Amino acid sequence: MSSGKVSRICRRVIFSSIAGVTVSSGMAPAFGQSSVQLYGLIDEWVGAQSTPSNPRAWILGNGGLSTSYWGLKGSEDLGNAWHAIFTLEGYIRVPSGRYGTFDGDAFFARNSYIGIESPYGTVTAGRLTTPFFISTILFNPFADSYTFSPIVTQALLGIGNFPNFTTDQGAIGPGDWNNAIQYSSPQFGGLSGSAMYALGNSASQSGAKKWSGQVLYFGGAFAATAVVQYQNFNTAPGDLDALINGLNSQGVAEVGASYAMKYMKLFGQYLFTRNKSSTGGWHVHTGQAGAAVPFGRGEFKVSYAYSRDSGGLNQRRSTFAVGYDYTLSKRTDIYVAYLRDHISNESTGQTYGVGIRSKF
Repeated sequence: MSSGKVSRICRRVIFSSIAGVTVSSGMAPAFGQSSVQLYGLIDEWVGAQSTPSNPRAWILGNGGLSTSYWGLKGSEDLGNAWHAIFTLEGYIRVPSGRYGTFDGDAFFARNSYIGIESPYGTVTAGRLTTPFFISTILFNPFADSYTFSPIVTQALLGIGNFPNFTTDQGAIGPGDWNNAIQYSSPQFGGLSGSAMYALGNSASQSGAKKWSGQVLYFGGAFAATAVVQYQNFNTAPGDLDALINGLNSQGVAEVGASYAMKYMKLFGQYLFTRNKSSTGGWHVHTGQAGAAVPFGRGEFKVSYAYSRDSGGLNQRRSTFAVGYDYTLSKRTDIYVAYLRDHISNESTGQTYGVGIRSKF
């Protein structure tokens, strides 16, 4: 199908959904109704950005505090509290109007799955957001910001994520896995868990796999997480050697917690990353501490992350960020933020700017 035809189909879907965001199906079975919902988020910022060992650029950027995206999700009542569900979500580069986070990214790169939801938990299959990504963004004040969050910068912008500087730190690949199956449990007194497994989908690479397990707890002012992740390929079986010569596999363990007090919310995280290679391997210790302080109609945010690499490039990395997010309405906010990123033996990177974010 041509790209023009795909675009026309997408426009028809979007326009019809805007006319009626939730659409009841006239062909629903006797058990109940089905619905489809359109939603998303647009985030743009303007400012200056430099990464370690790279010059500064003045830019109009996409996704200062949150990566812009749009999505469609649906649910059909099957009776007895069982539902068939699906989600299709794609990233948007708003300044250029392109889809995906980079050229060559999938059209529905954020999530693309179908599943069954029941009183005993939810099973989904397709392209899924990893538990490690969820735990990382939940327990830092800048959440999922790839521009201003220190822990996202260190944990998710490393091996296999196109850094334009020298590093062997960070988790392999993006926060989404193809060909994945996940089970998510119901909540029991604030406690829930999930397990995910992704297949290599190659007959000649039966040992290719990714797996992850997560526990989450939300109990009043206190919340916590623990997650482990293992993978021996990135996007296709046998491709780790192309990222770093001799790399065979990676395992990551993470714990995080937050505590909401009267005048501020505190965040903390610790990650241990173990990379195995044909020459032995290396490991990375990463910690993050941060706080969010309500002020007026907005919130001050501050966060610091530090990583120490042992056995590889022996890097030290420190990243600091501060910002203020001001609420204009239930759907729209504006913000200003600054990030400083330093890697040992490389020049310091700095990013600062102002932005606006709107949900729909």
